Amino acid sequence: MSSLAKTTNQREEEILTELRRAGGSCRVSFLAERLGVSNETIRRNIRSLEDNEVVRKVHGGVHLVHRLNEAPFQNRMDTQAEIKTRLAARVAATISDGDSVFLDVGSTTAYVAMALRSHKNLYVVTNSIFVAQTLATRNGNRVFLAGGELRSHDGGAFGAEAIDLVGRFNTQFAVFSIGAVNAEMGFMLHDFEEANIARIAAQNAQVRIVVTVAEKFGKRAPVVLDHADRFDILVSDEAPPEDIARMIQSRGIELLLAE
Repeated sequence: MSSLAKTTNQREEEILTELRRAGGSCRVSFLAERLGVSNETIRRNIRSLEDNEVVRKVHGGVHLVHRLNEAPFQNRMDTQAEIKTRLAARVAATISDGDSVFLDVGSTTAYVAMALRSHKNLYVVTNSIFVAQTLATRNGNRVFLAGGELRSHDGGAFGAEAIDLVGRFNTQFAVFSIGAVNAEMGFMLHDFEEANIARIAAQNAQVRIVVTVAEKFGKRAPVVLDHADRFDILVSDEAPPEDIARMIQSRGIELLLAE
């Protein structure tokens, strides 16, 4: 396919890929040279990405927003708490005593951990210190916390050590919070390290569950979770728009709505 024939979404994904490779920021002229298009073509796509709060323009260049549009962990825990509690209960109802489960660092997943506190003999793998503290030393659970540096804003462990530990387990369930659900791109995250962990955990789980509040439908985030058809269940509080409903149906993903 020639560069002129590529869709806006494809071009935007190429721009985001080059931005991530460049460490999160670079000049417009660098992107134009890398992608073999004009500076104006890059600027036009950057305007679209900026409208979706994925990047920020600066003089002559562009930056990934990264987590600037994602609130600190405690703030996210306090946001839409009632909805997240219902979502968590719906996810917890699919997990039985004695099951093995991976739980990530998202705030909605933290609510899932709290909803699992009455379960017994769980085998839990996580890179979230909140999840580990919530489920360890109770009801016969075994909890494996990934090593690596703990991030100050969410208590998540990342890096080679975390990826190595998560990759050693084959769990029955893996539960993921996500930053956005997009009909063209699928499931998206705000953080590259979180995506690396999610991909490994998804590859090694038998049932992959994505849980999200409905307000994230139709939004965008900088990092695409590859192979979205590897996910099995989407849990939300409302039915998605038609374009996203078609996307999840085409990928064989089951939709579960919280009561």
